Amino acid sequence: MGRPTAGETHTFERTFTTDEVERFAELSGDRQDQHTEPDEGGQLLVHGLLTATLPTKIGGDLEVLATEMTFQFRQPVYTGEQITCLWTFDTVDERDDRYAVTVDIECTNNDAESVLTGDIEGLIWKTS
Repeated sequence: MGRPTAGETHTFERTFTTDEVERFAELSGDRQDQHTEPDEGGQLLVHGLLTATLPTKIGGDLEVLATEMTFQFRQPVYTGEQITCLWTFDTVDERDDRYAVTVDIECTNNDAESVLTGDIEGLIWKTS
C-alpha cells in the first residue's frame, strides 16, 4: 500500500452464511444455542467476533498490522443479512520506517443500523 491519508475510506460487504457460523462455532468453541440453533426465521445469530472479521479483512488488504483493537457490538447480526464495513483512517503519523495509524470502524446492516463500531491502532511498514 502507498501512503495512507487521514480521512481515506475503504469498504467491504459480506453476508454471513449458516455454514460459516457453524464453522466459527466449532473453531472458537462458542457453541451457544443462538449460534447453532436457527430462530423462527431459520437464521443463526452471527458471533460478534465473526462480525469483527470484516474490519480485519480490510486491514489485511491494506497491510495494517494492528497493535490494538476495540469493538462495541451494537446490534445482533444474523445469517443472510448483508453487512457493510466502513474503515476510515483517522490519523496517519509518518515515521522513518512505517506509518502509525488510527482507524475508525463502523459496520451497518441493510437498514443502516450500526451493528459494530470500533477503533484500531496499528502500523503500515514502508516498502522500498
